[in-house]
Amino acid sequence: MQEVREQPLRPLVTLIRPPTVVPRDAYSRNGTPPLTQAYLAGSLTAAGHRVAVIDAVGEALDRWTPSYRPGFFANGLSIQEVVERTDPKSLWIGVSAPFSHEWPVARELLHALSRRFPDVPLVCGGEHANALPEVVLADVPELAACVLGEGEETVIDLSRALESGRDLSEVPGLVARRGSRLVRGAPRRRLQDLDAIPRPRWDLVPLENYLERGQCMGLRRGRTIPLLASRGCPFQCTFCSSPNMWTTRYLTRSPADVVDEIEEYVRRFGVESVDFYDLTAIVLRPWIMDFCRTMIERRVPVVWQLPSGTRTERVDEEVARRMYEAGCRSLVYAPESGSVRTLVEVRKHVDLERMVRSMAGAIRAGHTVKAHVVVGFPGEGHGDLLRTLRFALRLALLGVHDLGVYSFSAYPGSTLFEDLRKSGAIARIDDDYYASLACFTSLLRASSFNPTLSPGTLRLFRLSCLTLFYLAGFLLRPWRFFQVATDLVRRHRRSFLAEALGNLLYRRRGIRSSAGGYPLPYATRPPGAAPTRAYAP
Repeated sequence: MQEVREQPLRPLVTLIRPPTVVPRDAYSRNGTPPLTQAYLAGSLTAAGHRVAVIDAVGEALDRWTPSYRPGFFANGLSIQEVVERTDPKSLWIGVSAPFSHEWPVARELLHALSRRFPDVPLVCGGEHANALPEVVLADVPELAACVLGEGEETVIDLSRALESGRDLSEVPGLVARRGSRLVRGAPRRRLQDLDAIPRPRWDLVPLENYLERGQCMGLRRGRTIPLLASRGCPFQCTFCSSPNMWTTRYLTRSPADVVDEIEEYVRRFGVESVDFYDLTAIVLRPWIMDFCRTMIERRVPVVWQLPSGTRTERVDEEVARRMYEAGCRSLVYAPESGSVRTLVEVRKHVDLERMVRSMAGAIRAGHTVKAHVVVGFPGEGHGDLLRTLRFALRLALLGVHDLGVYSFSAYPGSTLFEDLRKSGAIARIDDDYYASLACFTSLLRASSFNPTLSPGTLRLFRLSCLTLFYLAGFLLRPWRFFQVATDLVRRHRRSFLAEALGNLLYRRRGIRSSAGGYPLPYATRPPGAAPTRAYAP
């Protein structure tokens, strides 16, 4: 009998999620499980690598420290603690830079890692690195490369190149250094078979820290985990960086594979709720109907929601009722504006009347419904704002539960960002610019790239629009006011307003507690604890 030799494991790869950064008055939930790192770890593991994931947020969910601008706070481990947890024997270290307003903190972390591990290649990925790789590489001369687009295949090829000593500029999907020059590798083809992507390695992150307190992007519904059922978006809105990151090719997993993953999470982690992080979850009516049928037939004991909010106007009442029967409890719509002129300008090809009919059907089906609008697009005028205000009041009369009113952010990678940069409206890509992007979810901060709408005007409009929407809604349906009040102390929430208020209170209490030097009730791993473990396949 021939002796079977165990194949040696490939070298260790360390993936890092930096601390997140939010303004003091931000009302969004920032601490959600790191889906990107979990997916990349799954692919690297399947390729035979040992992987360590350092999730700075999940390791210290209740710790807040002043960040790079007054009123901005970093959530998570300190830079020094992240460096101390990093294994010096790593083949390479990957740092994610998902949002541009957080880049100054990720940049500081990369500098600290380069000083501590000068011989270990550093790689950066995420939305910001994808949109501005040359800027990122100039900001951090120690960086070896930036990853563009989907990373599952790229990180494997990157690892093989480092093991064999090949030039990283030859790896498709990278922008890498070749001497003193930056070289873009060949574009990497989008992944075609999404069912074949290895499952996220949730065992490598402090998942229980998120689950035990119901950390999520949508409504708090208990132990919640994020999930992707599709990738890409077929539309080309000028304010969105998706076409640059994903292209416009839209691909879906099979409904059965998605349900298999949900059942696995219920069994392994006791999950009660699922957040779909898809850019555009519902494009194909047959897909969502097949998914709902499978969820119902298997009697999967979870609720689920679509908190991102894109093309949900494609849901008619029949689909909405089927989704509710299958466990969906909230839908988020993204009309973006009540002005048809503005929608044409930003290439948001939606039919507002059809969307209103869809919202009405979803409300009748029992869903919590929220709408998102954005104000301050470069070509907007006061008349467009008034049309959006009238549209918001119409939604309140219709019975829409919640409204989000956001300031336009000139996000890197979007068409509008490139236009503003060429016109000189964005003169410098610096920390002031990055901080301006954080006004998107801040109640009291505003920036403007519109010559006729000042930051003060946009701030006043946002507050006025929200006040009128909720005042009208509560006058017509007074019981909702009491629901919001009781939701603030409930484990499960039925209103995005209650979620936003809860987030504000939680963050302010956390900032005060961190400044006072004592922990919040939900303390996570203390400083000086053992580093994150590396798991073998």
